[in-house]
Amino acid sequence: MFVSIPLLDLKAQYQAIKEEIDQAVFRVLESARFIFGPEMKTLEEEIAAYCGTRHAIGVANGTDALVLALRALNIGPGDEVITTPFTFFASAETVANVGAKPVFVDIDPLTLNIDVEKIEAKITARTKAIIAVHIFGQMANMDKVMALAQKYNLKVIEDAAQAIGAEYRGQKAGSYGNVGTFSFFPTKNLGAYGDGGMVVTSDDQVAEKIRMLRFHGCKTKYYHEEIGYNSRLDEIQAAILRVKLRYLDDWNAARRAKALVYDELLAPLAEAGKLLLPGRDPEAKHIYHLYVLRFTEREKIIKALNVKGIASGIYYPVPLHLQKAFAYLGYRPGDLPFAEEACSQALAVPCYPELTLKQQEEIVETIREACEE
Repeated sequence: MFVSIPLLDLKAQYQAIKEEIDQAVFRVLESARFIFGPEMKTLEEEIAAYCGTRHAIGVANGTDALVLALRALNIGPGDEVITTPFTFFASAETVANVGAKPVFVDIDPLTLNIDVEKIEAKITARTKAIIAVHIFGQMANMDKVMALAQKYNLKVIEDAAQAIGAEYRGQKAGSYGNVGTFSFFPTKNLGAYGDGGMVVTSDDQVAEKIRMLRFHGCKTKYYHEEIGYNSRLDEIQAAILRVKLRYLDDWNAARRAKALVYDELLAPLAEAGKLLLPGRDPEAKHIYHLYVLRFTEREKIIKALNVKGIASGIYYPVPLHLQKAFAYLGYRPGDLPFAEEACSQALAVPCYPELTLKQQEEIVETIREACEE
């Protein structure tokens, strides 16, 4: 299939900052410091300052960030962790990987984030934590999540893989919970040119444990206090991310501007009941990692976009509670209806800073024609 409008244009992004990126990479090559060097240390300081936390710890990827966060909070066999079924697999896979049990709560049909009003009913004596996923770049209702955590003495992990720079009531993603985790997968708003991740926290003991666990359980090289991991953010990726971090707020603002254009252009179709626009929490500052529409006849829309060479993406085709890997948990179709409905309807269309108004108009016209067939 030919592609005239990609879901994300990383080539255009690179060309806009090519000189700075190239200089950063060559700086690392010339230094011959590739692991645990000054670029990672400085990026950690910059991310901590950006998020408003005392610590930021660079790791190999966003999945490792979650595993390390769970381990640092002493969550393991016999424990339960509440999270959403409408997210990437890693949000719950990591819970299972440390030996704990994922417990799924249905989503808010407006925002598609975890429905905070349904969390309390799932809390048991074995519940140790809540993983609040900020889906598509919009933060969950963290005031209510933190109130529940305080009431039941639970830990909170913010899975902010899609939400760096997002805010809830003026506070940055990652800074509410005991720990926040980020992914720097290339397609993220702040993406590396390979894998990368970060953990943020203001808890000194948690930060110390994560630093130890990411380096084979060592505080001192060759002296291993725990069974750990090899999970390090390399210097080249850190240098690239330091360049991109300077542009992040502008890029996020541009995504919000593109989202407003879509809102206006698609409003007649939404009013006619042909689609649902992204739902917003007025207390949240959305960064639109993805601009996700909902269609009852999604396949028809995808086919029409494909004919024009316009990329789109299904996020996510199967909710986590119905994944084969989690069959042992005993969920059945119909258990979490809003998540199941979202998986059958959600479709992301291109939304990134380099997208032009002409391209947005072409995308909207293609959707309009398909909806009116």
